[in-house]
Amino acid sequence: MRIDPSLVRELAELLTENQLTEIEVEDGGRRIKVQRFPGFGTGAHAPSAAGPAALPSSAPVDAPAAPEEISGETIKSPMVGTAFMSGEPGAMPFIEVGKPVKAGDTLLIIEAMKVMNPITAPSGGTIIKIMVSDSQPVEFDQPLVIIG
Repeated sequence: MRIDPSLVRELAELLTENQLTEIEVEDGGRRIKVQRFPGFGTGAHAPSAAGPAALPSSAPVDAPAAPEEISGETIKSPMVGTAFMSGEPGAMPFIEVGKPVKAGDTLLIIEAMKVMNPITAPSGGTIIKIMVSDSQPVEFDQPLVIIG
């Protein structure tokens, strides 16, 4: 079966725009299902079995931290999948913070529907920040790496 990446991207965008968790399309013998897990990518975490610990009433409640401002080119995920930082388990990662990269260098791999998709640097620079970890699920348009 040949998968059209632009169709998968469009479906992922529909999920986000309409706050859906799942969308499925069927065309002849081809069926594509894209789903997102509730809270995925929002920073929300599932509560633990024990539940949240109660704060003493005198404890101050901190405001959420402001997002960190980092200048540079943000490389975003072109698809929904799983990010891998190296070509095989146990191998050295493709990139490290502070290391230089050239245009076309592989930054990481995103596995989507059993296909390994290399994500390459669009331009040269230095890795400023890596925003995903090995084997982490990623969403369409999720920031992955910042190159400065």
